[in-house]
Amino acid sequence: MIALQGVQKAFGGQVVVDAVDLEVAAGETLILIGPSGCGKSTLLRLILGLLAPDRGRICFDGEDLTPRTHRAVRRRCGYVIQDGGLFPHMTAGENVTLMARQMKWTRSRTAARLAELVALTAFPDDGLARYPVELSGGQRQRVALMRALMLDPDVLLLDEPLGALDPMVRYELQADLRAIFRRLNKTTVLVTHDLAEALYFGDRITLMREGKIIQDGPPRELREAPREAFVSRFFTAQRGHRDAWEAT
Repeated sequence: MIALQGVQKAFGGQVVVDAVDLEVAAGETLILIGPSGCGKSTLLRLILGLLAPDRGRICFDGEDLTPRTHRAVRRRCGYVIQDGGLFPHMTAGENVTLMARQMKWTRSRTAARLAELVALTAFPDDGLARYPVELSGGQRQRVALMRALMLDPDVLLLDEPLGALDPMVRYELQADLRAIFRRLNKTTVLVTHDLAEALYFGDRITLMREGKIIQDGPPRELREAPREAFVSRFFTAQRGHRDAWEAT
């Protein structure tokens, strides 16, 4: 589905993503994890086409991501960021249906899709008329997810979507998100720094450091066969998630 070959990106002479090779299969949930500044969010933006690599190739279904193809690729991707990224001057409903309006969907088609997404995300019907400032943090993230899913994309890209939420709201949304991922069976790449979240969501974990992939594979493989001492140190440092780690 998605393939990166020798992808590199630098800002001001500092390499942020360094010769990354990575493949994501159709229907797979891949978790990008690592310390702050390791390049995981930049990698997500490269996949989406918001940034262009300095070197290397990014392919969707065998087709190169280029200035000619990136717009079509973006329409195949739903993108969710940490704070939701909602437009404050639009209601929740207007935020969700923004791309449908740009694509000139009919009102009936838009309304039908909106109703599906409200049911899928358990969002209150009366919340659609509210502005983002009038919604809770969890509700804003549900709106952001609905907006990302509006065009029924092939790929979901999520950059720390739950990172700004309090623990109780985060716990509830984690359960809902995992159920949604399993129901929709979309190709999903999720960025997080939280080990428990990675273990909860991921079929596969890709651990990064200083722009490089240190190890990539099922959670149990990273635990039982770490390729570098850094892998063990990273997971040991998150001692609060030991129970989740030992359960994999």
